[in-house]
Amino acid sequence: MGFKRLDSEDFVVSTDTVTSTVWSNNTIALNTFFTSSTQEGGSSGDYYLNVYQTASGEDSAAIQFAIAYGDSTGGGSLDFDSSAAGKSPSRSIYGQYRTLILEDENSEFVFGDSYTGSYFYAISIDRARYKEKLLPGSFNLAISGAGGFDTLNLTDNSKDVNLPTYYGSMRAYQIVSGSAGSAYSGNGYSAESGSYGLFFPDISTILLNGAALSSSEFSIDRSLNTDANNNSELFSHISSSGGDSNGDIFKLNSQESITSDYVFVRSRNSEFNYSENPSFISGSTGEVIYDYFIDNPQTFITTIGMYNDSNELLAVAKLSRPLINDFTKEALVRVKLDF
Repeated sequence: MGFKRLDSEDFVVSTDTVTSTVWSNNTIALNTFFTSSTQEGGSSGDYYLNVYQTASGEDSAAIQFAIAYGDSTGGGSLDFDSSAAGKSPSRSIYGQYRTLILEDENSEFVFGDSYTGSYFYAISIDRARYKEKLLPGSFNLAISGAGGFDTLNLTDNSKDVNLPTYYGSMRAYQIVSGSAGSAYSGNGYSAESGSYGLFFPDISTILLNGAALSSSEFSIDRSLNTDANNNSELFSHISSSGGDSNGDIFKLNSQESITSDYVFVRSRNSEFNYSENPSFISGSTGEVIYDYFIDNPQTFITTIGMYNDSNELLAVAKLSRPLINDFTKEALVRVKLDF
């Protein structure tokens, strides 16, 4: 076994981006939606509603995303205690996302240029559906309007802007009327209430501006100060949608950055030609057993080990086949480390 210190030019770092759909079974679009009556009727149902790609009782059922309703006034859900008005699940949801995204309990969500929204619908993609983050420009969601008419096609505006907007330390794109990352016309905002929401790719969260969805141009009813179950209200408008021009309702891809460290290991003609294997050297005298091992030795490179300065083995690279090495040959082996 021989050792050689690597130089700085022997290391090259490269980053590749891999994309894939977030839905189960690599489905491009999610067009069937199911909920669990057990979960909806349980204590968690007051806060969020899990959505499956098939009936929740089937073995293949897996949570695709969850819908939650947040309201800064506590409207749309029953108070925890009748003596404490406004303290309800919807207010807790609003505070949870405000802390997560805005990082300031005194801040408010701004949709579009200046519209301040006091309530929203949150769609959180299940963590098991993606590896790193969501892909901007891949978000497409069709929502049916009042009475099942006037389908609204939503997307993020990542292809219409040069830079995202930051809320706290979170990057975000405005959700607009459009497709594949671009608005259909203008900025794609609602006429009355700013943008239709915010798309946060790094935390797999989609906030839909409740005021924009409840506006006169596209009416989704919501109830206040009652157990309105607004989570189910949005679910019904998604599941009953006819989809886009291709009939697809919910499209979304994930994005993963894979960093690779390439290490170039060079075996020059004068290096690694002798072995510490006992077959090379006499155990009693320490001499080379055969003369041709001196004049024309041959070794076979099979494994490359990466060590640190403390002589600790950090990584091992196995060659697909032994590589012959002698004074007339040189070898260059590229080792790829993904992390």
